[in-house]
Amino acid sequence: METNMEGVFISIEGTDGSGKSTQVRLVAEALRIESGLDVVETFEPGGTEIGMKIREILIDPKTVNMSPITELMLFYAARAQHAAEVIHPALRRGAYVITDRFSDSTIAYQAYGRGINPELIKQLDALVLKGFKPDLTIVIDLDVTTGLSRKKSASKADRLEMEELLFHERVREGFLDLSKTEPLRFKVIDGSYPVETLTKRIVETIKERFNCL
Repeated sequence: METNMEGVFISIEGTDGSGKSTQVRLVAEALRIESGLDVVETFEPGGTEIGMKIREILIDPKTVNMSPITELMLFYAARAQHAAEVIHPALRRGAYVITDRFSDSTIAYQAYGRGINPELIKQLDALVLKGFKPDLTIVIDLDVTTGLSRKKSASKADRLEMEELLFHERVREGFLDLSKTEPLRFKVIDGSYPVETLTKRIVETIKERFNCL
């Protein structure tokens, strides 16, 4: 298993509309100001030039008839580049890396959501990441109807967000089940808190976990 060198790798997960992207930005800003840390913000799918090209295919509502296996392989192609080009170099220099989604999203969306055998995903993950995973994963848990309503009101709807409600319910169940399998790595936080309160709770969790005062 590849270690995270001198840095700290944090992923923020959750269903669509849970506020992940906002929290990545606000938490990174808070850690820089309050603790003087070198913080790298990134996201999936994307984070690199190659990853962004793959992202365009994955989220484009006009992309139709994509098989679940094709979708899975594209996510891991983007992730392999993301880890090699952005995450590992930042960790080697001792940075805190905070990503909006990582491999747990694949279990939640492609195994729970799409019905792909989770063992197949684990085998692919082992091939691509060789055991590498976040030091801490924050799951922002929010009622899926509320989250999707937020996306709709913001006129943001990609291919995955347009899936039926039951798909998103299964994804939420996936994140909650995953959090129970690794309670030391996962921290579930109620996403219904006001934005500022949610940021404070996440920052407190990170400071307590890694003693970065």
